[in-house]
Amino acid sequence: MARGCFFPTTSALSAAPTSSSKVSLFELDAAIASTRSYLLSLRNAQGHWEGYLSSSALSTATAIVALRQVDAAKHELVIARGAAWLVKNQNEDGGWGDTTLSKSNLSTTLLCWSALRMFDGQSDIANEGVAIDRANHWIASQVGSLDPEDITEAVVARYGKDKTFSVPILMLCAICGTLGEDHEAWSKVLPLPFELAALPRSWFGAVGLPVVSYALPALIAIGHARFVHAPPGKWNPLRLIRGALWGRIYPMLKTLQPSSGGYLEATPLTSFVTMALASSGDKDHPCVPAAVEFLLKSEREDGSWPIDTNLATWGTTLATKALLGGDSEGEAEQETERATLRKELRPVREWLLKQQYREVHPFTNAAPGGWAWTDLPGGVPDADDTSGAVVALAYLCETDEERREALPAAEAGITWLLDLQNRDGGMPTFCRGWGTLPFDRSTPEIMAHALRGWAAWEPYVNEALRERMRGAKTRALAYLSKMRWRVWKSGTGYVSPYGDQVMLKTKQRLRLGSLHWWQPLWFGNEHTPVENNPVFGTALVLMGLLHADLTLEGGSVWGVPSISLQMHLRWLVEQQGDDGGWGGDKGVVPSVEETSVVVHVLSLTLQRMGATWEHEVRANALGAVERGVTWLLKKTRNGAEFPSAPIGLYFARLWYHEMIYPVVWSLGALRAAREVLSRV
Repeated sequence: MARGCFFPTTSALSAAPTSSSKVSLFELDAAIASTRSYLLSLRNAQGHWEGYLSSSALSTATAIVALRQVDAAKHELVIARGAAWLVKNQNEDGGWGDTTLSKSNLSTTLLCWSALRMFDGQSDIANEGVAIDRANHWIASQVGSLDPEDITEAVVARYGKDKTFSVPILMLCAICGTLGEDHEAWSKVLPLPFELAALPRSWFGAVGLPVVSYALPALIAIGHARFVHAPPGKWNPLRLIRGALWGRIYPMLKTLQPSSGGYLEATPLTSFVTMALASSGDKDHPCVPAAVEFLLKSEREDGSWPIDTNLATWGTTLATKALLGGDSEGEAEQETERATLRKELRPVREWLLKQQYREVHPFTNAAPGGWAWTDLPGGVPDADDTSGAVVALAYLCETDEERREALPAAEAGITWLLDLQNRDGGMPTFCRGWGTLPFDRSTPEIMAHALRGWAAWEPYVNEALRERMRGAKTRALAYLSKMRWRVWKSGTGYVSPYGDQVMLKTKQRLRLGSLHWWQPLWFGNEHTPVENNPVFGTALVLMGLLHADLTLEGGSVWGVPSISLQMHLRWLVEQQGDDGGWGGDKGVVPSVEETSVVVHVLSLTLQRMGATWEHEVRANALGAVERGVTWLLKKTRNGAEFPSAPIGLYFARLWYHEMIYPVVWSLGALRAAREVLSRV
């Protein structure tokens, strides 16, 4: 039998390392060393990682409109730089994508087109008129015309009942004049019930707000702007109610505003709030000066804005897991390497401990104990970052003393996650019980991440907490079992776990064998038929389950049938491209991020469970790992280059890419693969 075509037995795993027939271990080791060195070099002066988010056409358009509404003359140069950047970075087809690597989409194109139309031909920006003409053609090709009614209908259809982004888009278009004259334009902006902000915060989940939990400032500011420009009829009681409550709600925008001035540290949200207030006669609102200052500070040298200031906490926990994670505990060489890295990363442990929230958060009313994605004032605690911090702290603690020091923080984080778990057994991102809109629902990849966090500290937490974790795991497994997507019998679309039928926009037919996968909430892929990312989602869920030791084949775990790991691994292997890489689905252009996560989870699975599997499954998985590693080595030039892909979702169908993602995920993948390939 040819080497590299079978998974070794347990005894073979302890044999001396040799070279795989397809991957040179010397080349692999060099790539690991290069990638590790580069990742460590990306730390800031404080010793942690800030990362670097992609510049965003969407953010740039919203920022220049907001600044022009507040004071066009004062901010003239900043506005002009932003507009020039938009013109320069228009796609060849005449539209704009969210990043410079993104396909054109309707939302971002409407925002950029409207922002340029705002100048009414009076600017000195080179090629502005040409850019507008090209955008006219693109929009007409997508919508059918430039008629405001058609544009409004297309935007509303894109986001459905979730008004979190459809209403801000229409508001910006109304402000810039692309929906018609003042009252006519604003009447097309869907009204938002900003009066609901006067209710007790604990009621928000129950009343079913038309925006997601983290968009409360937009609900208030945009809802009021629409009320001012296009109020209800004289005899409509909402006119009286909204007018009477504004004085009570007005101060909330300042109360919710962080000291940095940026809501959620996000340029789009801050811009939408600012332009809404300015357009409705509230330029002097107490929150406006700080919001404007935030926007000015967030501008980049090239005239663009990112979607958010940074993902420092998220990036730091990802980097920590990539550097210190692995299944080679007990082997002297790897343990020595980890010990050296832990000492070098001691500032990271101290920094992470300081980032935990100790008080109730004013923005979402979140309890103490969680972590946000950033260390900046606009961050809000969320489940994914809390799980990431809990896992990272476990890796960073080398001694019993360090573990005792970190244990209170870990227990508080675990408790925070347990309290957040929804009734359906899944884990939402921010708030429990807000299940009306997709981005407030439970999501599989975040639930699996929480399982990994709980498992990392289970041996050390108090017994009462350990007992709570057992019950939570049972509910989580039941949730994950029912949250897999499937293909329609006709092969013309998907059926979500919620029963939603998602039609394909093309004549492509899906393979009926692809019956079960998980769809992530915060990641997607522009090139899949419905812009989802089943490959990435399935890999992330399996990663969490493997680290939590919850994937035993057959039988049950605490009474819940275990999830068939072999079935999902077969499916992941089937999605591999002929070149060895993975994209968001079969036949989709591969990326370093997606390929890395799949290689990592396949390698981890082979390390932990492969020896018990059928020969064909083992051989196929190992072959897929070898081909994936070869693809990664070629794509990164052996750890020297790390091209990023816009697979991150800021919100539904709004994309970003992050410079650190391909670095951390490829390092984790190569390290995990080496553990397997060195024993073949």
